[in-house]
Amino acid sequence: MDRPRLKDQSKRMKLAWVVGGFIALSGVAFAIARLEPGAPSVAREQLYLDEVKQGTLERKVRGPGVLQPREARWLSTRVEARVDRVLVRAGETVEADAIIVQLSNPEVERAADAAALEVAAARAEFAAARLELESQRLDRRSSLAEARANAESARLQAVAEERAFIQGAVSELQAARSKILATQLGERAQIEEQRLAALDAAVGAQLEARIARLRQQERALEERRLAADSLKVRAGMAGVVQGVPVQEGQQLAPGANVARVAMPGSLYAELRIPELDARDLAPGQPASIDMRDRLVRGRVVRVDPAVVAGAVRVEIDFDEALPSQARADLSVDGTIAIETLTGVRFVGRPVGAQSGAATTVFRVRAGSSVAERVPVKFGKASVNQIVVLEGLDPGEIVVLADTTQWSGKDRLVID
Repeated sequence: MDRPRLKDQSKRMKLAWVVGGFIALSGVAFAIARLEPGAPSVAREQLYLDEVKQGTLERKVRGPGVLQPREARWLSTRVEARVDRVLVRAGETVEADAIIVQLSNPEVERAADAAALEVAAARAEFAAARLELESQRLDRRSSLAEARANAESARLQAVAEERAFIQGAVSELQAARSKILATQLGERAQIEEQRLAALDAAVGAQLEARIARLRQQERALEERRLAADSLKVRAGMAGVVQGVPVQEGQQLAPGANVARVAMPGSLYAELRIPELDARDLAPGQPASIDMRDRLVRGRVVRVDPAVVAGAVRVEIDFDEALPSQARADLSVDGTIAIETLTGVRFVGRPVGAQSGAATTVFRVRAGSSVAERVPVKFGKASVNQIVVLEGLDPGEIVVLADTTQWSGKDRLVID
C-alpha cells in the first residue's frame, strides 16, 4: 500500500525540480538580455587623461610657417632666350651688378645692332636737314635785310626830293616818283619780314617732326638694347640667391622666372593659422616663433583677410635679433597670445574639440575606473586647452585621446 504513494511523491518532486529549473533558466536568460554589451577595456596611458580646472587661461593659437624675406625679387626674362650659362648657384651672396645667368638670342642682338645703325643714320639726316633749313633761313634774312636797306634808301631819296621840289630844284613828277618808289620798297620789306616769319615757323615744324622721329627711333633702340642687356640676368640688388630654377640649354619664354634674390637681413615669419582659431587675431598681438633651438619674440603686423586651404596667413615681425641660422624659407612654428581669460573652467583640448561646439567626451569620476560618455559644450579654445561651458565640473577627469574607435560605446573600462 505504501509503494504507490512513494512513487507518486517521487513523480511530484521530479516535476517540481523541472519546473524550478525552467523558471531559473528563464530568469537568467531575461537578466542576460537586459544587460548592456560589455564595455571595452583600455590601458590608461592610451587615453591621455586630464583634469578639469577652474582659474585663469591664457588663450593662444599655434600654426606652422616659414621665414620670408621682407625684400626679395624674382628675376625674369624680357624676351625668348636660351640659357647659355648659370654663373651663380642658390645660396651664394651677390652684388647688385652680378650676372647670375647668361642667356642668348641672336635675333635680339641683331635687332639691337640694326636699331643702333638706324639711329645713327637718323641723327645724320637730322643734322643735314637742320643745316639746310638754317641756310634757307639765312638767305631769307639776307633778302629781308636787302629789302629794308632799299626801302630806307628810297625813303630818304623821296624826302630829299620833296625838299628839293619845294625849293624848285626838281620837278613835281620826280618827287612823286621817288615817293611812290619808297612806298613800294617799304611794302616789299614788310612782305620779306612775313616770308621770314613763315619760313621760321616751317623750319621749326620740320625740325620738331624730325626730332620726334629721331626720339622714336632712339626709344626703339633703347628697347632693343634693354632686350639685349636682359640676356645678362643681373641680381639688381645686393643679397643672397634663393634659387635658380633653370638649367643650361633650357629654352625660356618671355617672362619666365630665372632666379630669386633676397636681402637676408630682413626676414619675417609667415604663419598659417587654422581658420577656426584665427577669428580673434589682430595686429599688435604678441607672438613667439620656434626656431628649433630657441624662441624669438615678435608681434602680429598683418592678418590676411582671405582663407586659403583652410588657413589664414599671418605675418610676424620680430622684436629681437634672429639667430645666425635664420634664413629665408626656413620652416618654423609660431604661437600667438590672443587674450587672458579669468575665472573659467578649462581642460586639455580633446582630439577634434572645436571652440563653440557641442560634442561628447568620456568622463572619469574620482576614484572610478570607468569612463562614461557625457555631452559637453566647449567655449573658446587655446593651443592645447579649451574652455568648458557645460557638462563638466572642476576636478573631473576627461579623456583627451581620439575615441572614434569606440564611437558606439558609452562606457570604457580603464586598466
